[in-house]
Amino acid sequence: MNVFATIVLFLLAALVVYFLVTGIRIVPQAKVMVVERLGKFHKVATSGLNLLIPFMDTPRPIEMRTGNRYMRSPMVDLREQVMGFETVQVITHDNVNMEVGSVIYYQIVDPAKALYQVENLALAIEQLTMTNLRNIMGGLTLDQTLTSRETVNTKLRMVLDDATEKWGVKVTRVELREIEPPQAIKSAMAKQMTAERERRAEVTKAEGDKAAAILQAEGEKISRILRAEAERDAEIARAEGRKRATMLEAEGKAEATRLTFEAINTGGATPEVLALRYMDALQELGKGDNKMFVPYEATATLGAVATIKELFTPRDDAPRRAPPAARPPSGASLSAQALTRGNTLAEPATLAGAPAVPPRRAAPRPPSDNDE
Repeated sequence: MNVFATIVLFLLAALVVYFLVTGIRIVPQAKVMVVERLGKFHKVATSGLNLLIPFMDTPRPIEMRTGNRYMRSPMVDLREQVMGFETVQVITHDNVNMEVGSVIYYQIVDPAKALYQVENLALAIEQLTMTNLRNIMGGLTLDQTLTSRETVNTKLRMVLDDATEKWGVKVTRVELREIEPPQAIKSAMAKQMTAERERRAEVTKAEGDKAAAILQAEGEKISRILRAEAERDAEIARAEGRKRATMLEAEGKAEATRLTFEAINTGGATPEVLALRYMDALQELGKGDNKMFVPYEATATLGAVATIKELFTPRDDAPRRAPPAARPPSGASLSAQALTRGNTLAEPATLAGAPAVPPRRAAPRPPSDNDE
């Protein structure tokens, strides 16, 4: 009896331990557990201590991808998951084969849908990503795929987010990890890049030469303007200097003339002194070649000679000559008379600024036939 009771007690204790082990579940933070009761969805066990009925409540495992392996776990992780894909072959719109690798970030927001709406969530996301990536890249050219990564990422995220919404999954980000074109395309791109850089260098050099030429031309223009202004200012200064010198010279001559005139008036110069100064002035004026000066006193002699010539010139029309009163005087007679009167009435030549000498009265001459 004691042996039988001991066996029963041992079995009861083992059963209690089994119930405790299988019925009490502790769920970590940021994870949940989908519980099925008799094969039907019962509840979602949240973080903390959860009690399950043995043989009735069982957790539903989910298959998740870790690296390149698929693992089954009774816990559903609610944190944002990262799933990287190997490079896949895609064909662009311009028929270029290239390999594209991508990374997707997603988060399970409804664990029940993630388990019951799709058979294998990780595999479904992987295949959906590759298919849509090929579709999007096939509508773009090579240059667009290389320069429009943000556009590709946005389009792919929108397509995946719309497709995985019924699976209880939220796609947060999609990134193109790498784009590998063929080697021939890489060589052509390298040559194109080299040619583009050489073109930019030539354009930059041409723009530099243009700017240098413009600056040089502007410098020459400014230099010429400054030189012209300097020459103009110099000419104005020289003209003002000549004007000032001429004015000073004229003022000096005027002052010398005034002083000479005052000295002559003060000293009481006689006609003999004036005549001596007059002869000195003639000597100064006569210096040099090809010059001839007739003294002022010789005009009277020239007038007398012209008058005598007029008197002794024979005329053929003497019998028919008009009375002296009615006949006008000849040109020679008028010239002689003018010279004689000028000799009589004109003032003697003096030096500049000297006072005039009173004219000498001419001696009366005998009347002639030409006088009226």
